[in-house]
Amino acid sequence: MKFGKISYLNLAPFDVFIKKYKTNSAFKAFLNHNRNYPSKLNIEFLYKRIDAGFISSIAGMKSKKTLSGIISYGEVWSVIAIPKENKLDYQSASSNALSKILRINGEVLIGDRALKYKLSGGKYIDLGEEWYKKYRLPFVFGLLCYNKYEDFYLKLSKSFNIKNIKIPQYLLDKYSIDTGINKNDIKNYLKHIHYKVSYKPNIALSRFYRLVRINKIKIPSRF
Repeated sequence: MKFGKISYLNLAPFDVFIKKYKTNSAFKAFLNHNRNYPSKLNIEFLYKRIDAGFISSIAGMKSKKTLSGIISYGEVWSVIAIPKENKLDYQSASSNALSKILRINGEVLIGDRALKYKLSGGKYIDLGEEWYKKYRLPFVFGLLCYNKYEDFYLKLSKSFNIKNIKIPQYLLDKYSIDTGINKNDIKNYLKHIHYKVSYKPNIALSRFYRLVRINKIKIPSRF
């Protein structure tokens, strides 16, 4: 089973979960090897080079989905627009689409780079917060989607969603060293990230997909 994972702090709880989850060694070896940014994983998934993974929600529009995702209810901290010339983030797809839907100008930044910029005190617009202000809904940035092994991934998603996961101190130390972000800032950041695609996130996804179509935004595809 080939699983692709986003290499950002927002999936730190999933890192902890999957280390303890019962899978074969080949699965975990591939997981640790195949980490990338969202738009790259979108391509890997759409071309079926991976069986499953957390991909951009816009790329998962027509894909088979679990009930796990990467969600914010307001501020997200790691998806922002900064006051520079309009520029999309090559690492993203959903966030770029969101900036177009919200008519937000500036340079889009996502992931740990965006989080570091926000924590540095620079001026920015939080796209998760702006979406919430406008629609009073959470925003689903990523989705755990699958091409095959449906039973396995639905079970994995269900198990992940019900876990109350705490990040061990040694992992916080590692994340802090790797990213240059203070441990307390990492913990505070993760309070803004949610993972269960429940009723309101599903409504938000439907709204987002409708706006993507209305605004004629290109959906990632194989062709």
